[in-house]
Amino acid sequence: MQATLYALGAIALWVTLASLGVALRHVPPFLLTGVALLVGSTLALPFVAKDRQQWKIPARTLLLGVYGLFGYHFLLFIALRLAPPVEANLVNYLWPLLMVVLSPLLLRNVHLRAMHVAAALMGFAGAAVAILGANASPAGSLAVSGTWSWGYLPALGSALIWASYSLWTQRVPAFPTAAVGLFGLVSGVLSLLCHWALEPQVVLSGQDWLLLVLMGLGPLGAAFFLWDKALKLGDARHIGILSYITPLASTSLLMLVSGRPFSWSIVLSASMIISAALLGARARR
Repeated sequence: MQATLYALGAIALWVTLASLGVALRHVPPFLLTGVALLVGSTLALPFVAKDRQQWKIPARTLLLGVYGLFGYHFLLFIALRLAPPVEANLVNYLWPLLMVVLSPLLLRNVHLRAMHVAAALMGFAGAAVAILGANASPAGSLAVSGTWSWGYLPALGSALIWASYSLWTQRVPAFPTAAVGLFGLVSGVLSLLCHWALEPQVVLSGQDWLLLVLMGLGPLGAAFFLWDKALKLGDARHIGILSYITPLASTSLLMLVSGRPFSWSIVLSASMIISAALLGARARR
């Protein structure tokens, strides 16, 4: 139960990520990633001030953390720039499916049952209905672009990175959740160095800074700590299926912000995603 609550907390924060990313799409991706991750890393400082040992972790663990936090968000923000955001979001949200399907390949003593596969596929179908339904025309027909965009490749890469990172954190030696702040700190510094070397310098407005702080404290900050606790306490297969709530809620928020009305597709996708989560939970028993 605790793992589910932690996972839902992380999911609630990640719901805002796409909307914030689109609002900040004019900010260079390395700069965006770096500032937000540095802000998020500050959440660990009170814990580290009490016990500095919490940031003493093996180099392999630190490299895994940088791989996950830096790699995932950089590729996601690139995708949101190069591809239509809704379609890019769909490809990115393959990560819950990949997390369920890859668990027996990347984790020891974990087996994939037919029910897990069915739940994962049902959840992905529900996510597809939610996100593609956001592109429906007033007449009810889908108006999804059929043209290829190179942005789909970094979106797919981001999905693979986050799924593998989430699973591999269970393969490395146990580390304190506060160490996630060190992952964010190192990733943020690396991102800003890349910005300085590779991107044009820009002047950020007051609104840009406010959105960056919100992103850093929420989806690129507290969400990581909650997610780590969920993975430490729960079943990765179940948590991966539960994560299908994210694209549903994220798409709903984008529709609300843009003023678009809710449609039958949201209701249908909600039913499919909730059914998938219940099926996945039943498969644990």
